[in-house]
Amino acid sequence: MKRQWRRALLYIGAFFTILVVYTFLYSWAMGTFENVDRSFIEAFAIVIETFTTTGYGIDSIYWNSTEMKILMSVMQMTGVFLIFIALPLFVAPWIQEVIRTRPPTSVDELDDHVVICGYSPRAETLIDELLAWNHDYVIVVSDREAALDLYEQNINVVHGDPESADVLENVHVQQADTAIADATDEQNASIALAVREISSNVRIITLVEDASLTNYLEYAGANQVFSPRHLLGRSLAEKVTASVSTDLGETVTIGEDFQIVELSIQDGSEVANTKLAESEIRERTGASIIGLWRRGEFQSSPSPDILLDENTILLVAGRETQLEQLKEMTLSGELDTARRSVIVAGYGEVGSTVESEMQSTSMRPVVVDIEDKPDVDVVGDVTEENVLRDAGVEHANALILALGDDTTTIFATLVARELAPGVEIVARANETDNIGKLYSAGADYVLALETVSGRMLASTILDEEEVISPDKQVDIVRTTAPGLVGKSLGDAEIRSRTGCTVIAVERNGEVITDLGPRFTIRAGDQLIIAGTDEDTNQFAELAQ
Repeated sequence: MKRQWRRALLYIGAFFTILVVYTFLYSWAMGTFENVDRSFIEAFAIVIETFTTTGYGIDSIYWNSTEMKILMSVMQMTGVFLIFIALPLFVAPWIQEVIRTRPPTSVDELDDHVVICGYSPRAETLIDELLAWNHDYVIVVSDREAALDLYEQNINVVHGDPESADVLENVHVQQADTAIADATDEQNASIALAVREISSNVRIITLVEDASLTNYLEYAGANQVFSPRHLLGRSLAEKVTASVSTDLGETVTIGEDFQIVELSIQDGSEVANTKLAESEIRERTGASIIGLWRRGEFQSSPSPDILLDENTILLVAGRETQLEQLKEMTLSGELDTARRSVIVAGYGEVGSTVESEMQSTSMRPVVVDIEDKPDVDVVGDVTEENVLRDAGVEHANALILALGDDTTTIFATLVARELAPGVEIVARANETDNIGKLYSAGADYVLALETVSGRMLASTILDEEEVISPDKQVDIVRTTAPGLVGKSLGDAEIRSRTGCTVIAVERNGEVITDLGPRFTIRAGDQLIIAGTDEDTNQFAELAQ
């Protein structure tokens, strides 16, 4: 806007300078070439008539000399040129500004809503969850163009500075359930202070890039401070630990002795390269298969003829003894103490968290980074074959790619898969659009930073519809289903209509896991379901 004003002032100054110059030039030329005296005012009127193309009065009868005719021709062309400059530079933008839709600066009365200060890809995931559960929200964005783009996408947005108490009052933050600060660490502290200036009761959640600033955000008034990179690092470490150990690793517990876990099928294991029906998993262990992942694609109702291979990740539910038995069936018989190293590529905040988590296990982390830092074992570019060989990729159990650039991660995956076909590759994705590329490159498991943090926020905010495991690739949600009360599971056809699986039902404090098609849903029942984001969103619509 300031630049446009400067251009306008320069144009106006140049325009009036040209008018004055032509006025003196016209007065002199009339006296010199036509012997006609013209005052400054009379000459100025003629110049204005020429520039505006409204006419020339009676003066045109005196233009007999060649010099005078040349002067008037140049003056006319100058006037037309200035008008054509003004149209695209000032007139057209002004008209567009007048008729263009403006983003709102306030919203109607809201209550128990979520105020999201700032907009990022993790906010997209959070909004999808909030919409699925009919939870009101409003986004506050300081950039006008960004606010307008969101408004045109039918996203509930307000244009304003989220660090301003007046703007926060315009979105009724004092009646909000939660305020989320999703900007820079410094801005998040300022946002928290602004919210606290208005209300001491509203819950404030801030995200932090630099975990060392957590205390300062809490001092500013934040109730909870989340570090997405730390959560992602812990999730990556847990995934590898579980895949190379006989322990189940981190599970989602439903009731006293009923758990849900993801299990990777390793090459050379008992069930590898067999069809699902031939594996007889249900018959031999008693565990139930909720679904499976293949190259990042989740199948909630896998065909009995589907082949289980090293690219398959099972999502299973059962009692601990059943899951432990199934875990042994998915592990390679070649797992031994001689191959218990895990390569951690990238020693930033995510990589250092992974390395720290691995220290508490029997696995030996080998850290690779392009810079020579403390605790870095191999210095070099992880996309180069000799660097991966120096790190021992050909004999390692797993490779964790905790790199800050997705393109580098893709190249590293391609190289590692070529060098070590059997190594478990677990990758971090910074953008969700690159998840499919990483699976195509050969990654066994991919976690997206923004998706993990968005689900984490959703699991914190949605108290009634609890997202039990935000860092898993499949949402496990505990929720009521008033729209299905009185129906049996068979009649409701939840799996065929939504893709979700009802794992258990909590009724009067008791968790029921033995569910058949005749099981009838009652008022007050808490259904525990599993499915992808899209599946759980469809279930939310069906259950209303």
